Amino acid sequence: MRCPFCGHDDTQVKDSRPTEDNSAIRRRRFCPACSSRFTTFERVQLRDLIITKKNGQRVPFDRDKLVRSISIACRKRKVDEERIERVVNSIQRRLESSGESDIPSTSIGEMVMEALQALDPVAYVRYASVYKNFREARDFEEFVESLGGIEKSA
Repeated sequence: MRCPFCGHDDTQVKDSRPTEDNSAIRRRRFCPACSSRFTTFERVQLRDLIITKKNGQRVPFDRDKLVRSISIACRKRKVDEERIERVVNSIQRRLESSGESDIPSTSIGEMVMEALQALDPVAYVRYASVYKNFREARDFEEFVESLGGIEKSA
């Protein structure tokens, strides 16, 4: 494993253990060249997933992109990284076990929406605002009203 700090090719594993949900192996590594420490995660990949976007473009599934988008929605909310990891692991497992290798991006968006609705209501609305392409404040209001979360003020 290459050191992310200095690029040295030969790093040492100091500690290995499974993650809390046993979906990956967490490895603490040490670089003898620059003395930096860093963590890597090893996961099983059952199949290569291809995501078909709305414009027809096909791209490989990017787990890190999924983590980033959920993390952005949860920013400054009381949602710890482990819960986000569990959500991402669950979505990835569902995709890999679906039997399909070509997945529409809308399927992933719906899975994220479903997970965030259960995880944090503010993160759910934040994600929905991007996923459903809200253009103005009225879009937010209509969405939240559809949830039964607010009443109109006179």
